[in-house]
Amino acid sequence: AAARLAAEQEVENLSGLSPSPEKDIFVVRENRTTCLMAEFAAKFIVPYDVWASNYVDLITEQAEIPLPRGAEMRGKCGANESELEVSWLERAYTLRLLFLKEGHNTSRGPEALWRLARTQFAYDTGERTYFKDAVSPGKHTASSHRLSAFVTPAGKSYECQAQQTITLLSSDHQKSVELLLSEVRVQPFDISADFVFSEEHKCPVDQREQLEETLPLILGLILGLVIVITLCVYHLHHKLTASQVQIPRDRSQYKHMG
Repeated sequence: AAARLAAEQEVENLSGLSPSPEKDIFVVRENRTTCLMAEFAAKFIVPYDVWASNYVDLITEQAEIPLPRGAEMRGKCGANESELEVSWLERAYTLRLLFLKEGHNTSRGPEALWRLARTQFAYDTGERTYFKDAVSPGKHTASSHRLSAFVTPAGKSYECQAQQTITLLSSDHQKSVELLLSEVRVQPFDISADFVFSEEHKCPVDQREQLEETLPLILGLILGLVIVITLCVYHLHHKLTASQVQIPRDRSQYKHMG
């Protein structure tokens, strides 16, 4: 049964198709149908300890670890729970994303939403590419706490071009690891067409930026319309008053009347 399930499931890293060198594309397919798609650029800011020059005190350095193209991936899909796992550098680094779909009662009635419910990052400070002279090198895990991110109506994809930060608490002396995400497009449930995202649900930051971009244009159009209406009213008023009989203001011109 396990062999049959593995044969029916496909996982693909399509990062090479992205025009952005920093963005990765991951696809999970089951029974020849896409069930999870994710695109994003990711970087981790990981604090770690090194010896000071006196070899007595400890100082904290920061490793910046990007998610590279060509990373290995695994994934699974379910009706209400889906997961994406990405690892690189011989599994020295592993990112896990857990998505949940839930029903909620609202003023409009019951609605289904999905969200990113948990993020976990496993890393090894003994790996020398990003960690230089770490004190007591070893493996650690940083996890989110009560995470509720990417909240999206069921049947839609989540999109956010702006950078977002998710803070993870590490097993390495409770240090805070930051996951920086940008250019995000994710859909872990209800994909209606193979390799195609459903209608996007934009994050609040993108919505605000879009409003800030379009608001000056809207105000400019309204101002232009007001100017046109004012000119039209003035022209119409001038035309009507010009066609009326003009009463002489000089009273000496009344002599011929009567």
